[in-house]
Amino acid sequence: MSQVLVASNRGPVSFSLADDGSLSMRRGGGGLVSGLAAVTGGPGQTRPDSPPGEPDVLWVCATLGEADRRAAREAPDGRLDLAGHEIGGAAVRMLDIPAATFQRAYNGVANSTLWFVHHLLYDTPRVPHFDARSRRDWQSYEAYNAAFADALARDAAPGAKVAIQDYHLSLAPRMLRDRRPDLKVVHFSHTPWAPPDYYRLLPDDIGAQVLEGILGADHAGFLTRRWADAFLDCCACLPGTRVDRAARSVTREGRVTRVGVHGLGVDGEALRRRATEPDVTDKARALREQVGDRKLIVRVDRTELSKNIVRGLAAYREMLVNHPEWHGRVVHLAFAYPSRYDLPEYRDYTAQVERLAAQIADEFGTPDWEPLILQVNDDYPRSLAAYGLADVLLVNPIRDGMNLVAKEGPALSGRNCALVLSREAGAAAELAEHALMINPYDVSQTAETLHQALLMPRQERAARRSRLATAASALPPQRWFADQLAALD
Repeated sequence: MSQVLVASNRGPVSFSLADDGSLSMRRGGGGLVSGLAAVTGGPGQTRPDSPPGEPDVLWVCATLGEADRRAAREAPDGRLDLAGHEIGGAAVRMLDIPAATFQRAYNGVANSTLWFVHHLLYDTPRVPHFDARSRRDWQSYEAYNAAFADALARDAAPGAKVAIQDYHLSLAPRMLRDRRPDLKVVHFSHTPWAPPDYYRLLPDDIGAQVLEGILGADHAGFLTRRWADAFLDCCACLPGTRVDRAARSVTREGRVTRVGVHGLGVDGEALRRRATEPDVTDKARALREQVGDRKLIVRVDRTELSKNIVRGLAAYREMLVNHPEWHGRVVHLAFAYPSRYDLPEYRDYTAQVERLAAQIADEFGTPDWEPLILQVNDDYPRSLAAYGLADVLLVNPIRDGMNLVAKEGPALSGRNCALVLSREAGAAAELAEHALMINPYDVSQTAETLHQALLMPRQERAARRSRLATAASALPPQRWFADQLAALD
């Protein structure tokens, strides 16, 4: 097979320093790792025309901490050979981007600007506020993308395929095209894409650069038709660009970029195997002892502005107010894992979540009933255990590219959980028929839908959950990634 290069901010492995100064490596999470394993075909596989030991797959990522930087410095030629490890016959190149450049690109642009635009998060009377500091941050974002383009151009074999991931690397496809026009490039957006009226919040030149950057790819991929159409709509506003909606292509400067939809699901079989391991079963036993025989409403999120945790908690509170018959009979288990704590907006939002959770506990709690359990420490085994025990799964983002929680929960449910799902989650495109759909801004509607979900008859619950699990596993990560590479042919 030909060489494949993957580029993403976060890589397939991360490192930590032990007390004795030694480095330890662990596998990264997410569907891309699973997809990569399918592409490589197993540990140590090499291209027929490659030198001995050279891997089919090279994953280029940024170092995210001192342990990563040390591992990159100590690796021969800066490449970590993972042959024999569980992600298959890949190598990893970690880019040691200067800390100040990384922080300005990652926090100043990727997470504070592009993420906010695509998730429609700005409080527009006050922000955004693009000024000289914003321009400095943008220069760092350009430098960050150029570092990836340089590394990919240097390491790619002639005619190799390159899969560039997400909004952190919006400029890299065009930069790589300028350096290596022989390569076949796909860019994939894991987030929503903003409609043109909101996209215009970006400074004109920056908005154009982002579009031109992605149009440097041969293929631009999105999680749903809705996000792909929004991208086409934005491209149609870019002077000198022709959009063919029937062919789903964009022509600019004589080059054609095809636009595709590649839904991402879960590997149900692998997920269920993981849920049978001792750390998960131990967590499940402890949770069941804590909850007792009460009904259980579960949510699993990062404490991220778009996840809408505050409105979800407010809806649970309103349900308890309007339906006192649930007092003592239901528990809400809310996983709200820390996210982007470097940004003040996220620190404030986390504090708001914690305040509201404390208010609910004070208002309704009794000596023998804890109505809300807020879990703020990242605990993957406990999350998997909670999926298995949930009677209701609440997924209510105000905007989400996909949201795999909506798919993981039904796949692991041991109690035929009902899914209460926001219509603004990308997963709604596949799951809406079998979920209970809500407007994420409507707290009262969400409260009543939670009540309905708790009362859903057993037979209906089982039928819906079965169809949700089937839909959730229809597009596993392996197929998602392979389809993107196939689109380049």
